[in-house]
Amino acid sequence: MAAVPSFPAPFADRHADLAPSLSGAGIGWLAALRADSAARCRQNGLPTTKTEAWRFTNLKDLAAADFAPAQGAAPVALDSLPRSGLLAVNGHVLAFVNGRFRADLSTLEALPAGVTLLPLSEAIREDEQSLSVHLGRLAEEEENPFADLNTAFLDDGLVLRLEPGAVLDRPVHLVSVGAVADRPLAFFPRLLVVLGKGAKATLFESHAGLGGTYFSNSVMEAMLGEGAHLEHYKLQNESHEAFHIANTRVSVAAGGFYDGFVLQTGSRLARNEVQVTLNGENARCHLNGAYLGAGRQHLDSTTFIDHAVPDCASREVYKGVLDERAHGVFQGKILVRRDAQRTDGHQLNRALLLSREAEVNAKPELEIYADDVKCSHGATVGELAEEQLFYLQARGIDRAAARALLIEAYVQETLDEMGNAEARLPFQRVVGAWLKARKERS
Repeated sequence: MAAVPSFPAPFADRHADLAPSLSGAGIGWLAALRADSAARCRQNGLPTTKTEAWRFTNLKDLAAADFAPAQGAAPVALDSLPRSGLLAVNGHVLAFVNGRFRADLSTLEALPAGVTLLPLSEAIREDEQSLSVHLGRLAEEEENPFADLNTAFLDDGLVLRLEPGAVLDRPVHLVSVGAVADRPLAFFPRLLVVLGKGAKATLFESHAGLGGTYFSNSVMEAMLGEGAHLEHYKLQNESHEAFHIANTRVSVAAGGFYDGFVLQTGSRLARNEVQVTLNGENARCHLNGAYLGAGRQHLDSTTFIDHAVPDCASREVYKGVLDERAHGVFQGKILVRRDAQRTDGHQLNRALLLSREAEVNAKPELEIYADDVKCSHGATVGELAEEQLFYLQARGIDRAAARALLIEAYVQETLDEMGNAEARLPFQRVVGAWLKARKERS
């Protein structure tokens, strides 16, 4: 059988040279985890469009870029970013520049009892034994080239742990900024979230950039115990010359609930991949998102929800808005295993094309092996309705403003899926800024 073609993974062959500079380089289990992942990177490389899961996303430009590993945090200030570049969240802030923690930009205030919040580099120094139980547990379960690349060079990131019954008083806000000086850089944020039985937490992510070509390759592993509740809301608003590949792996125990939302507006090429396993009865998952693209942006949203046991429910709504020559991708799969009776799964994807040259590829899937289920999925592609535009213009609203109103209402439907009503406002501001920029260019 012929080997599947691939691109070389960025500087994977330099792992032996770079490994001594990574956090916890002398820790045996961590060094072995990194080395094993690096070996797979060298062997497998990065996928081409010949790989089914990457059929719609071509990585040739990413593979061709001459990235250097980011060695330190650039001296930047968060206020140098546009106001709409980050989510406006009142909470505990952990800021990272080029993948490295910046204490001077972070605000870590007193935490409730039973809550641990640390940069990964510090957690490795303080309590690497507890990390060994969880780090890599979900990301290593199946072969994923970008998860392997992240693990091979993981150095810093976020660790959030809640003991059973603990409740986080304020949201945690991870801020990741890419800042390039003279050559393309790559960095590898790693997030680990562990919630004990009945624990509750809210986590925001803002990914933004100050221009230039860089590659942010992040991985998040989240383990939710029985009855635990995690709200996870993310903005991908990278520099428009940047590449952003993110993998999120979530395990939800009995009675747990994961509420996830992603808004993608930035980057030259981005893929946000989320995989949730409902592995305890009465576990639930909401997995929603929106993507707003223009120019030649390529925005990929790939999801997988695994109903592994009976009596679980999932709901998934993704919407895209694409202008000019932007390209959107939605790949969503719901798997219902043989014993997962009484599954309730719903998936919907819609895309709005504002230009004749914009393009979207949609691949919704249901794979069902149980017979007592209630599952549905659908995908539609369309454009703004002329009759709605005419209705608004007839009431004195100019055409550009009418278009913006209709697009805003269209995207708002996905924001309304977020379980936390207060969390919608920061995303509404980002959507409004994107629409204003489009209106000014028209």
